[in-house]
Amino acid sequence: MFWFLLIAMVVVVAAVTLVVVGGGDGGGLRDSEPDRLRDPLPEDRPVARADVDAVRLPVTVRGYRMNDVDDVLDRLGAELAERDARIAELEAALAGAHASAMGGPGLIQDGPPVLGPVPETGPAPGPGDQKSADVPEAPGPRPDDEERA
Repeated sequence: MFWFLLIAMVVVVAAVTLVVVGGGDGGGLRDSEPDRLRDPLPEDRPVARADVDAVRLPVTVRGYRMNDVDDVLDRLGAELAERDARIAELEAALAGAHASAMGGPGLIQDGPPVLGPVPETGPAPGPGDQKSADVPEAPGPRPDDEERA
């Protein structure tokens, strides 16, 4: 058993030595490409949701490449500012169109609209005043209805 383990260990050490020393294509490791942003945001059209989802920022030893991250964030910030300005412009145009459709700014009133003629108010009834005969009673159960039931 001892001889078997010794021979197996010698074979493994020899195989590893041959691979490390150069028993292959004789090249070793190839040079790695610098890690750069491969698919930047499109310059010829506005940025879409799929473009932002597809962005993969390159990683360095200490994290992401600051220049690439700054470029992406600057571009996204510019796109958002442009869209916010366009939205504000469209909202202002819509408000102007709405105001002109309503008849101009002079017809718009503050406060609730008046739906009919405003009733004239007289003196407030006192505690001893009786109801007038022309005012109908409010519908509902009367005290004498409960006695009948």
